[in-house]
Amino acid sequence: MRRVPAVIAAVAALLTGLVLCAAPAEADGGPPPGTPTAQSFGGTPTVGAIFRNGLSMGHECSGSVIVSRSRDLVLTAAHCVYGRPSGWSFVPGYVDGRTPHGVWTVTAAYVDPRWQRSENTQYDYAILRVAPQRIGGRAVRIQDVTGGNLLGTAPAPGTRITDIAYNAGIDDKPIRCTVPVHSTKGYPGFLCSNYQGGVSGSPFLARSALGTRTVVGVIGGLHQGGCYDWASYSSRFTPAVYRLLARADSHAKPDVVRMPGGDGC
Repeated sequence: MRRVPAVIAAVAALLTGLVLCAAPAEADGGPPPGTPTAQSFGGTPTVGAIFRNGLSMGHECSGSVIVSRSRDLVLTAAHCVYGRPSGWSFVPGYVDGRTPHGVWTVTAAYVDPRWQRSENTQYDYAILRVAPQRIGGRAVRIQDVTGGNLLGTAPAPGTRITDIAYNAGIDDKPIRCTVPVHSTKGYPGFLCSNYQGGVSGSPFLARSALGTRTVVGVIGGLHQGGCYDWASYSSRFTPAVYRLLARADSHAKPDVVRMPGGDGC
């Protein structure tokens, strides 16, 4: 996914003579008036940053802990994952370089067969399994430490969600924005500025009538989540997402995930 603030992208194109990629229809002319901007905050235990090459090298995607019987699963975008991600790290609640809920080692990844076969962007989500840790002389799983969010299906247009994400970097804070969902070409999405590289895989969090948080999407899907920093998308979660959860929850044979192609921007 490539995310560049619209003004910066336009200036870069003028300076280099490059042709800008085609934007989604609502992106023409920049963000609509009144589009909010995501703000940094102190983090939340169930959402974290994904490090592929160690904490000293910076994080590149976002993810969230989901409720499961195995209590060891993290949801992210499929285009964030490739090959066997064993040894990658997930850091829940990462903020200002601190790891308040530990550093958890990824051991396996699962993606939908339609992503694996043809990179179908309506199935741009993945579930990672992380190893337990020894705490107080016993094996503890990530959900025991952070809690988890329920896995849900795609929200109806107008549903208000909060997306918590990490712009790529190191020693920084997460961002969040609460906005209504719209639909573009069958993909749920939202408008909020300051969602740049690194936010892929971050959860669309909706609250139920009982106050519990449900993940109803992750930044990904259309253009691997969007071409501009103020328009974000998700694959449309259907019952297929539960089938993927069941496979990961049973610790079935994991996938060797295909290398993602371009974002089409």
